Amino acid sequence: MDLEAKASSLQAELDSAMPTSLSKRNQDPASWLPRSPARHTLQSHRAPITCVAFHPIYSSLASGAEDTTIKIWDWEMGELERTVKGHTKAVLDLDFGGPRGGTLLASCSSDLTIKLWDPSDEYKNIRTLPGHDHSVSAVRFIPSGAAGAPLSGNLLASASRDKSIRLWDVTTGYCVKTIQGHSDWVRDISPSVDGRWLLSASNDQTIRLWETATGETRNAFIGHDHVVECCVFAPAASYEHLAALAGLKKPPQASSSAEYVATGSRDKDYQIDGKCVKTLDDAHGHFVTSLRWAPSVYKEVDGHSAQTNGTNGAKDGTTGATKPTIRCVIATASVDLNVRVFAS
Repeated sequence: MDLEAKASSLQAELDSAMPTSLSKRNQDPASWLPRSPARHTLQSHRAPITCVAFHPIYSSLASGAEDTTIKIWDWEMGELERTVKGHTKAVLDLDFGGPRGGTLLASCSSDLTIKLWDPSDEYKNIRTLPGHDHSVSAVRFIPSGAAGAPLSGNLLASASRDKSIRLWDVTTGYCVKTIQGHSDWVRDISPSVDGRWLLSASNDQTIRLWETATGETRNAFIGHDHVVECCVFAPAASYEHLAALAGLKKPPQASSSAEYVATGSRDKDYQIDGKCVKTLDDAHGHFVTSLRWAPSVYKEVDGHSAQTNGTNGAKDGTTGATKPTIRCVIATASVDLNVRVFAS
Protein backbone atom coordinates (compact mmCIF):
# COMPACT_ATOMS: atom_id res chain seq x y z
CA MET A 1 0.00 0.00 0.00
CA ASP A 2 2.89 2.35 0.76
CA LEU A 3 4.20 1.73 -2.75
CA GLU A 4 0.79 2.56 -4.29
CA ALA A 5 0.56 5.75 -2.25
CA LYS A 6 4.03 6.77 -3.36
CA ALA A 7 3.15 6.04 -7.00
CA SER A 8 0.00 8.17 -6.71
CA SER A 9 2.01 10.99 -5.19
CA LEU A 10 4.59 10.84 -7.96
CA GLN A 11 1.86 10.83 -10.61
CA ALA A 12 0.29 13.92 -9.02
CA GLU A 13 3.67 15.67 -9.11
CA LEU A 14 4.13 14.66 -12.74
CA ASP A 15 0.69 15.98 -13.72
CA SER A 16 1.36 19.31 -12.06
CA ALA A 17 4.75 19.58 -13.73
CA MET A 18 3.45 18.57 -17.14
CA PRO A 19 0.83 21.08 -18.31
CA THR A 20 0.46 19.06 -21.51
CA SER A 21 -1.50 16.40 -19.68
CA LEU A 22 -5.23 16.22 -19.16
CA SER A 23 -5.08 15.98 -15.37
CA LYS A 24 -7.72 18.74 -15.30
CA ARG A 25 -9.91 17.18 -17.94
CA ASN A 26 -12.97 17.14 -15.66
CA GLN A 27 -12.84 20.89 -15.27
CA ASP A 28 -13.98 23.62 -17.63
CA PRO A 29 -12.23 22.92 -20.98
CA ALA A 30 -10.98 26.51 -21.01
CA SER A 31 -8.78 25.61 -18.04
CA TRP A 32 -6.75 23.01 -19.92
CA LEU A 33 -6.87 24.17 -23.54
CA PRO A 34 -3.63 25.64 -24.92
CA ARG A 35 -3.29 29.28 -23.90
CA SER A 36 -1.23 32.41 -24.50
CA PRO A 37 1.51 33.36 -24.16
CA ALA A 38 3.36 30.73 -26.15
CA ARG A 39 5.47 28.32 -24.13
CA HIS A 40 8.20 28.61 -26.76
CA THR A 41 8.91 30.82 -29.75
CA LEU A 42 11.20 28.97 -32.15
CA GLN A 43 13.28 31.15 -34.45
CA SER A 44 15.80 30.11 -37.11
CA HIS A 45 14.05 30.17 -40.49
CA ARG A 46 14.96 33.02 -42.83
CA ALA A 47 11.75 33.06 -44.89
CA PRO A 48 8.03 32.53 -44.22
CA ILE A 49 7.25 29.19 -42.56
CA THR A 50 4.73 27.06 -44.45
CA CYS A 51 4.18 23.91 -42.37
CA VAL A 52 4.75 22.08 -39.09
CA ALA A 53 4.44 18.42 -38.05
CA PHE A 54 4.81 16.58 -34.72
CA HIS A 55 6.73 13.33 -34.37
CA PRO A 56 4.17 10.70 -33.21
CA ILE A 57 6.28 9.50 -30.27
CA TYR A 58 9.11 11.83 -29.36
CA SER A 59 9.10 15.52 -28.50
CA SER A 60 10.32 16.47 -31.97
CA LEU A 61 8.61 19.07 -34.13
CA ALA A 62 9.48 19.63 -37.79
CA SER A 63 8.95 22.92 -39.61
CA GLY A 64 9.36 23.73 -43.30
CA ALA A 65 9.79 27.12 -44.94
CA GLU A 66 10.27 29.07 -48.12
CA ASP A 67 14.00 29.19 -47.30
CA THR A 68 14.12 25.55 -48.63
CA THR A 69 15.05 24.09 -45.22
CA ILE A 70 13.43 21.84 -42.65
CA LYS A 71 14.12 22.53 -38.98
CA ILE A 72 13.83 19.88 -36.28
CA TRP A 73 13.01 21.22 -32.82
CA ASP A 74 12.60 19.78 -29.35
CA TRP A 75 9.21 21.34 -28.61
CA GLU A 76 9.37 20.55 -24.88
CA MET A 77 12.74 22.26 -24.40
CA GLY A 78 12.25 24.91 -27.09
CA GLU A 79 15.58 24.11 -28.73
CA LEU A 80 16.70 23.66 -32.33
CA GLU A 81 18.04 20.12 -32.85
CA ARG A 82 19.12 20.27 -36.48
CA THR A 83 18.60 21.85 -39.89
CA VAL A 84 17.76 19.46 -42.72
CA LYS A 85 18.70 20.53 -46.25
CA GLY A 86 17.93 18.90 -49.58
CA HIS A 87 15.13 20.74 -51.32
CA THR A 88 16.03 23.47 -53.79
CA LYS A 89 12.80 25.48 -53.50
CA ALA A 90 10.18 26.20 -50.84
CA VAL A 91 9.14 23.33 -48.58
CA LEU A 92 5.33 23.25 -48.71
CA ASP A 93 4.25 20.41 -46.41
CA LEU A 94 5.51 17.81 -43.92
CA ASP A 95 4.17 14.64 -42.34
CA PHE A 96 5.51 11.93 -40.02
CA GLY A 97 4.46 8.30 -40.54
CA GLY A 98 5.46 5.21 -42.44
CA PRO A 99 5.93 1.49 -41.81
CA ARG A 100 5.37 0.18 -38.31
CA GLY A 101 8.48 0.52 -36.20
CA GLY A 102 10.15 2.82 -38.72
CA THR A 103 8.79 6.36 -38.54
CA LEU A 104 9.78 8.56 -41.47
CA LEU A 105 9.42 12.24 -42.24
CA ALA A 106 8.00 13.12 -45.65
CA SER A 107 8.42 16.56 -47.20
CA CYS A 108 7.23 18.10 -50.44
CA SER A 109 8.33 21.18 -52.30
CA SER A 110 7.95 23.63 -55.14
CA ASP A 111 10.97 21.85 -56.65
CA LEU A 112 8.47 19.14 -57.82
CA THR A 113 9.86 16.45 -55.50
CA ILE A 114 8.92 14.55 -52.36
CA LYS A 115 11.70 13.52 -50.00
CA LEU A 116 11.76 10.88 -47.28
CA TRP A 117 13.98 11.40 -44.23
CA ASP A 118 14.95 8.89 -41.53
CA PRO A 119 14.71 10.40 -38.01
CA SER A 120 16.57 7.39 -36.56
CA ASP A 121 19.60 8.13 -38.77
CA GLU A 122 20.04 11.87 -38.18
CA TYR A 123 17.30 12.64 -40.72
CA LYS A 124 19.26 11.20 -43.62
CA ASN A 125 17.50 11.57 -46.98
CA ILE A 126 16.70 7.96 -47.89
CA ARG A 127 14.53 8.55 -50.97
CA THR A 128 13.56 11.28 -53.40
CA LEU A 129 10.26 10.74 -55.23
CA PRO A 130 10.04 12.59 -58.56
CA GLY A 131 6.99 12.37 -60.81
CA HIS A 132 4.76 15.39 -60.32
CA ASP A 133 4.84 17.99 -63.08
CA HIS A 134 4.30 21.01 -60.81
CA SER A 135 4.65 22.09 -57.18
CA VAL A 136 3.74 19.38 -54.67
CA SER A 137 1.43 21.07 -52.18
CA ALA A 138 0.62 18.34 -49.63
CA VAL A 139 1.82 14.95 -48.36
CA ARG A 140 0.11 12.56 -45.95
CA PHE A 141 0.94 9.03 -44.84
CA ILE A 142 -2.08 6.73 -45.22
CA PRO A 143 -2.97 4.62 -42.18
CA SER A 144 -3.99 1.00 -42.56
CA GLY A 145 -6.15 -0.83 -40.05
CA ALA A 146 -9.56 -0.75 -38.44
CA ALA A 147 -11.13 2.58 -37.60
CA GLY A 148 -10.21 3.58 -34.07
CA ALA A 149 -7.11 1.37 -34.08
CA PRO A 150 -5.06 2.66 -37.02
CA LEU A 151 -1.71 1.31 -38.02
CA SER A 152 0.79 3.16 -40.16
CA GLY A 153 1.26 1.79 -43.62
CA ASN A 154 3.68 1.98 -46.52
CA LEU A 155 1.53 4.31 -48.61
CA LEU A 156 2.09 8.04 -48.92
CA ALA A 157 -0.36 10.34 -50.72
CA SER A 158 0.67 13.57 -52.42
CA ALA A 159 -1.29 16.42 -53.99
CA SER A 160 0.03 18.77 -56.65
CA ARG A 161 -0.56 21.84 -58.74
CA ASP A 162 -0.43 19.47 -61.73
CA LYS A 163 -4.08 18.61 -60.80
CA SER A 164 -3.23 15.06 -59.69
CA ILE A 165 -2.97 12.97 -56.54
CA ARG A 166 -0.34 10.27 -56.40
CA LEU A 167 0.05 7.26 -54.12
CA TRP A 168 3.58 6.10 -53.36
CA ASP A 169 5.03 2.97 -51.79
CA VAL A 170 7.65 4.41 -49.44
CA THR A 171 9.54 1.10 -49.19
CA THR A 172 10.25 1.01 -52.92
CA GLY A 173 9.85 4.65 -53.90
CA TYR A 174 7.50 3.73 -56.74
CA CYS A 175 4.32 5.60 -57.62
CA VAL A 176 1.63 2.92 -57.42
CA LYS A 177 -1.35 4.99 -58.49
CA THR A 178 -2.13 8.36 -60.08
CA ILE A 179 -5.57 9.74 -59.25
CA GLN A 180 -7.09 12.36 -61.54
CA GLY A 181 -10.41 14.15 -61.47
CA HIS A 182 -9.82 17.69 -60.29
CA SER A 183 -9.66 20.35 -62.99
CA ASP A 184 -7.22 22.61 -61.14
CA TRP A 185 -4.52 22.70 -58.47
CA VAL A 186 -5.07 20.13 -55.70
CA ARG A 187 -4.29 22.07 -52.52
CA ASP A 188 -4.75 19.56 -49.74
CA ILE A 189 -5.38 15.90 -48.97
CA SER A 190 -6.51 14.03 -45.87
CA PRO A 191 -6.78 10.26 -45.34
CA SER A 192 -9.48 8.67 -43.19
CA VAL A 193 -8.38 7.08 -39.92
CA ASP A 194 -8.52 3.57 -41.43
CA GLY A 195 -6.94 4.58 -44.75
CA ARG A 196 -9.97 3.50 -46.82
CA TRP A 197 -10.82 7.00 -47.99
CA LEU A 198 -8.94 10.02 -49.21
CA LEU A 199 -10.30 13.57 -49.18
CA SER A 200 -8.95 16.29 -51.47
CA ALA A 201 -9.46 20.06 -51.82
CA SER A 202 -8.82 22.03 -54.99
CA ASN A 203 -8.71 25.37 -56.73
CA ASP A 204 -11.66 24.09 -58.80
CA GLN A 205 -13.81 24.92 -55.73
CA THR A 206 -14.70 21.27 -55.05
CA ILE A 207 -13.85 18.64 -52.47
CA ARG A 208 -13.66 15.04 -53.61
CA LEU A 209 -13.92 11.78 -51.70
CA TRP A 210 -11.85 8.98 -53.20
CA GLU A 211 -11.63 5.27 -52.46
CA THR A 212 -7.95 4.69 -51.76
CA ALA A 213 -7.83 1.14 -53.10
CA THR A 214 -9.33 1.94 -56.50
CA GLY A 215 -8.70 5.67 -56.93
CA GLU A 216 -12.34 6.16 -57.89
CA THR A 217 -14.37 9.22 -56.92
CA ARG A 218 -17.14 8.33 -54.47
CA ASN A 219 -18.49 11.83 -53.96
CA ALA A 220 -17.88 15.43 -55.00
CA PHE A 221 -18.86 18.24 -52.66
CA ILE A 222 -19.88 21.53 -54.24
CA GLY A 223 -20.70 24.62 -52.24
CA HIS A 224 -17.67 26.87 -51.89
CA ASP A 225 -17.38 29.94 -54.10
CA HIS A 226 -13.60 30.17 -54.14
CA VAL A 227 -10.44 28.09 -53.89
CA VAL A 228 -10.74 25.33 -51.26
CA GLU A 229 -7.53 25.44 -49.24
CA CYS A 230 -7.92 22.64 -46.71
CA CYS A 231 -9.98 19.60 -45.75
CA VAL A 232 -10.13 17.02 -42.98
CA PHE A 233 -12.29 14.11 -41.82
CA ALA A 234 -14.19 14.62 -38.57
CA PRO A 235 -13.20 12.14 -35.81
CA ALA A 236 -15.74 9.58 -34.66
CA ALA A 237 -15.94 11.28 -31.26
CA SER A 238 -17.64 14.23 -32.96
CA TYR A 239 -20.41 12.20 -34.67
CA GLU A 240 -22.90 12.63 -31.85
CA HIS A 241 -22.64 16.41 -31.98
CA LEU A 242 -22.46 16.73 -35.77
CA ALA A 243 -25.47 14.43 -36.19
CA ALA A 244 -27.49 16.79 -34.00
CA LEU A 245 -26.41 19.75 -36.14
CA ALA A 246 -27.44 17.77 -39.23
CA GLY A 247 -30.87 17.08 -37.75
CA LEU A 248 -30.33 13.34 -37.31
CA LYS A 249 -31.88 11.54 -34.35
CA LYS A 250 -29.17 8.90 -34.20
CA PRO A 251 -25.45 9.42 -34.91
CA PRO A 252 -23.60 7.16 -37.37
CA GLN A 253 -21.62 4.18 -36.10
CA ALA A 254 -18.24 5.15 -34.70
CA SER A 255 -16.70 2.41 -36.84
CA SER A 256 -17.56 4.39 -39.97
CA SER A 257 -14.54 6.48 -40.89
CA ALA A 258 -15.92 8.94 -43.44
CA GLU A 259 -19.23 10.35 -42.19
CA TYR A 260 -18.42 14.06 -41.87
CA VAL A 261 -15.75 16.35 -43.27
CA ALA A 262 -14.65 19.91 -42.62
CA THR A 263 -13.37 22.20 -45.37
CA GLY A 264 -11.95 25.71 -45.50
CA SER A 265 -11.99 28.09 -48.45
CA ARG A 266 -10.89 31.51 -49.63
CA ASP A 267 -14.59 32.39 -49.74
CA LYS A 268 -14.03 32.82 -45.97
CA ASP A 269 -16.36 29.94 -45.14
CA TYR A 270 -15.66 27.00 -42.90
CA GLN A 271 -18.18 24.32 -43.68
CA ILE A 272 -18.92 22.99 -40.19
CA ASP A 273 -20.81 25.12 -37.73
CA GLY A 274 -19.50 25.35 -34.21
CA LYS A 275 -18.79 27.54 -31.22
CA CYS A 276 -15.48 29.26 -30.60
CA VAL A 277 -14.39 28.12 -27.14
CA LYS A 278 -11.02 29.87 -26.96
CA THR A 279 -8.94 32.46 -28.82
CA LEU A 280 -5.17 32.73 -28.53
CA ASP A 281 -4.59 36.46 -28.72
CA ASP A 282 -1.45 37.91 -30.31
CA ALA A 283 -0.32 34.47 -31.42
CA HIS A 284 1.67 35.83 -34.36
CA GLY A 285 2.54 39.11 -36.00
CA HIS A 286 1.49 37.98 -39.49
CA PHE A 287 -0.56 35.30 -41.29
CA VAL A 288 -0.72 31.92 -39.57
CA THR A 289 0.13 29.39 -42.28
CA SER A 290 -0.06 26.09 -40.42
CA LEU A 291 -1.39 24.60 -37.20
CA ARG A 292 -0.98 21.10 -35.80
CA TRP A 293 -2.22 19.51 -32.58
CA ALA A 294 0.25 17.22 -30.83
CA PRO A 295 -0.65 13.55 -31.44
CA SER A 296 -2.32 11.59 -28.69
CA VAL A 297 -0.34 9.22 -26.52
CA TYR A 298 -1.76 5.68 -26.69
CA LYS A 299 -1.64 3.54 -23.56
CA GLU A 300 -2.64 0.01 -22.72
CA VAL A 301 -5.98 -0.19 -20.94
CA ASP A 302 -4.31 -2.02 -18.04
CA GLY A 303 -1.98 0.91 -17.55
CA HIS A 304 1.08 -0.21 -19.50
CA SER A 305 2.13 2.29 -22.12
CA ALA A 306 2.03 1.33 -25.79
CA GLN A 307 4.53 2.53 -28.32
CA THR A 308 3.12 4.53 -31.17
CA ASN A 309 4.15 5.13 -34.71
CA GLY A 310 2.77 7.02 -37.66
CA THR A 311 0.42 9.93 -38.11
CA ASN A 312 -2.32 8.46 -35.99
CA GLY A 313 -0.25 7.17 -33.10
CA ALA A 314 -1.16 3.50 -33.23
CA LYS A 315 0.57 1.14 -30.88
CA ASP A 316 3.36 -1.14 -32.08
CA GLY A 317 2.25 -4.10 -29.97
CA THR A 318 0.01 -6.79 -31.36
CA THR A 319 -2.08 -7.52 -28.28
CA GLY A 320 -4.07 -5.52 -25.77
CA ALA A 321 -6.45 -2.63 -26.30
CA THR A 322 -5.26 0.97 -26.23
CA LYS A 323 -6.87 4.28 -25.51
CA PRO A 324 -5.61 7.74 -26.41
CA THR A 325 -4.58 10.45 -23.97
CA ILE A 326 -4.85 13.90 -25.51
CA ARG A 327 -1.87 16.22 -25.21
CA CYS A 328 -2.98 19.83 -24.95
CA VAL A 329 -0.23 21.22 -27.17
CA ILE A 330 -0.47 22.97 -30.51
CA ALA A 331 2.25 24.27 -32.82
CA THR A 332 1.68 27.15 -35.22
CA ALA A 333 3.73 28.53 -38.10
CA SER A 334 3.60 31.99 -39.61
CA VAL A 335 4.84 34.37 -42.26
CA ASP A 336 6.46 36.25 -39.34
CA LEU A 337 9.26 33.58 -39.39
CA ASN A 338 8.25 32.17 -36.01
CA VAL A 339 7.10 28.74 -34.93
CA ARG A 340 5.21 28.90 -31.65
CA VAL A 341 4.25 26.16 -29.22
CA PHE A 342 1.18 26.72 -27.06
CA ALA A 343 0.29 24.48 -24.11
CA SER A 344 -2.15 24.41 -21.23
